[in-house]
Amino acid sequence: MKFLIDECLSPQLAKMAIEKGHDETSHIVWMKKGGLEDWELKPIILEGDWTFVTKNSVDFRGPKDKPGHQGTICRRRHPCRADLP
Repeated sequence: MKFLIDECLSPQLAKMAIEKGHDETSHIVWMKKGGLEDWELKPIILEGDWTFVTKNSVDFRGPKDKPGHQGTICRRRHPCRADLP
């Protein structure tokens, strides 16, 4: 699975995914796409067949009758906190 980590999440998350064997993982900042609006990222995500990981999923969910991109994962907790199991 190809993960693309949003700039609102730490690049450390992308490094963790790579360490776990998801070699095609990247981060928005690594791709020099930092600062782009979510709607500008949609074509990049779809064309690259990425699974997008963000904590700001509202722009990707879409209305109930027309759900957004199915390859979106929304993190609500910081994945690198020391107190997590």
